[in-house]
Amino acid sequence: MFLFRPAATADGVANDNSTMFAVKFKATEKTIFNKALAEYIASSYAEPPEVYRDDLRVLDELREAATAALDGNPNVLKRNIRYYGQLAFILSKFPADVGISFTWYNSFTSDTEVSCQDLYFERASVLFNIGAAYSQLGCREGHSDMDSLNRAFNYFQQAAGTFGYLQRKIVGECRTQLTTDMSAYMLTALENLMLCQAQECVWHRSALSRMKDANIARIATHVAELYEQAMQSASQGSLAGTIPNGWVDHLKVKGLYFRAEAQQRKSMSCLASSQYGEEVARLQAAQEYCNQISELVSYDQRWSKLLRAAVLEMVKSQAELVGSNRTRAEHDNDVIYLDPVPAISSLPDISPYKLAESKTPEIIENPGKFLGGEELGPPLFKGLVPFVIHQAASLYEDRKDQLVSKDLITALDELTADCESVLNSLNMPHSLEAIKKPIGLPPNILVGADEIRSDGGYIGIKRLLDSAIVSNTRANELLDAAEKALYDEAQEDQRVQQRVPKGGRQAKRIESAELTNKFRAEIAKYRDVINRARESDATIKAQVDMWSQFFSLLGSPRDEIERQVPSTTANPITDPHHSQIVGRLQQYMDEITLMKRERAKSTEKLKRIANEDDITPALNEEMQRLAALSATPILQFELHQFEDLFAQKLDKYMTWRKYIDEEREAQLELLD
Repeated sequence: MFLFRPAATADGVANDNSTMFAVKFKATEKTIFNKALAEYIASSYAEPPEVYRDDLRVLDELREAATAALDGNPNVLKRNIRYYGQLAFILSKFPADVGISFTWYNSFTSDTEVSCQDLYFERASVLFNIGAAYSQLGCREGHSDMDSLNRAFNYFQQAAGTFGYLQRKIVGECRTQLTTDMSAYMLTALENLMLCQAQECVWHRSALSRMKDANIARIATHVAELYEQAMQSASQGSLAGTIPNGWVDHLKVKGLYFRAEAQQRKSMSCLASSQYGEEVARLQAAQEYCNQISELVSYDQRWSKLLRAAVLEMVKSQAELVGSNRTRAEHDNDVIYLDPVPAISSLPDISPYKLAESKTPEIIENPGKFLGGEELGPPLFKGLVPFVIHQAASLYEDRKDQLVSKDLITALDELTADCESVLNSLNMPHSLEAIKKPIGLPPNILVGADEIRSDGGYIGIKRLLDSAIVSNTRANELLDAAEKALYDEAQEDQRVQQRVPKGGRQAKRIESAELTNKFRAEIAKYRDVINRARESDATIKAQVDMWSQFFSLLGSPRDEIERQVPSTTANPITDPHHSQIVGRLQQYMDEITLMKRERAKSTEKLKRIANEDDITPALNEEMQRLAALSATPILQFELHQFEDLFAQKLDKYMTWRKYIDEEREAQLELLD
């Protein structure tokens, strides 16, 4: 037997034919953002409000679409999520008390309302309606097929997650007294109720898919536990005037129903495994739960009036089923099986099978991730930043540049320059290399000289240059000839065109200039290539002429080159420990080289840190903090208000001064 029936009234709340509860939408009064935000932009920002005319219009349209014609369909959910996402974003642009009054009514008692100038309250109320929309979509689903049950299961989990997120994260930011439907107790009760109904969907699926009775019993046990938790949270004294009539009764009856269902399913499992005595005991336990429901309904006529007809029918059918199964089981056991029947109190507990959980949609937890996409649309007022924030950011950049570029990096560069100056004065590391390298011409000079001689020496180079000049001249002559041929052909074509009478057959022939356009373009392209080659050849020829003496020398035999180049033979070092001295010098040079390399890396790291140091988010946070402390929504920020923030952000560079001192000390120790 299924407890679900797809049914909803015009306002989206499940009617008397359903065993599920949906949450009604909060109602609101019409509110216009346009005028108040335009005045605020004009007073507090450096841009004219006309720049954001479209944003103001879209924001009003979003609120109108989200709060009008509320019913339980996916479009209402999408419109509310879109508006919620934009609200979350503009809260980073405007203070919460921006001067717009919002009025919202209690979802369950429409005669109770709250009006306040608080964007956080507006966002919380819209989020409540998102949770309500999820609950209504869950109740509207049919429950006779797996796909519908899966959708309902997800909707109820998302409803639970939304109400839970509202209670834990959003309500606390509101700056006004809220209606009782958004109290912590009420939101907890709604979250628990949605979890009950999500787990109940799991129970329906398990029955529909003919899962093993033992597993269905475990699922039903958790449904019962959730209904009992929901009943406890809904029974708080502070909710007495808020919780709808019949809800607590409904929760209690459903809890008892699923306790009986769990025992009934477990008895079927016992029957299948020939545990006939336990089967009877389980049915007796189920009968006790059914009797408790019957006593509640018959004892107080209020129950029969407040409980929905579908619920009364449901418990009646269950009592009949349990009673008939118990009669059959007791008869069979007494006559056939004679299995001992354990006491109900000694029966092992049925361990719950938990599948439903609160799932806050990601678009609710992190709407910024979806801004610019199809779900939320482009962010409104994206470019809106107070002018003083621009000024403050610019001032911070100047101070950071002064500190990093002109103080820290300059000091590091000066250290490196001082090191180079000392080394140059000592002719290091060249002197050390001269001692360590072999006597004679450097190998690279010898290799270069061999290549020049193999190519014919200086005369061979001149011959190559002359050949290039001749080739360039010949190419130019060929292009001139081709160009002249095209010109002559065009002249001849023009004469032919002039001789043909007007209207004659040949008058329609294509002109030569049009036919030869491609060839003329090719000539121009190659002409440009040849001209650039001639300029390059001239540059190379000038360089060769400039260094002709050295090219001639390198083309000479090796002994002639060695005779012309000054001797590199060094005077021998008379110190008997010269190898030890050279080794120590090399060690110092290696340490200095490593120090300079690491210093260069540190300098690049400092530059990268400075480039990535954007103070704008911190300035916006500071602006919001100062706005919260102000008594008026129209604020005039001054640069001096951000001095503490500047000092805090620049403080991270102070460790670099210590690093520079350490580098200076290490360098002096090495050079001394």
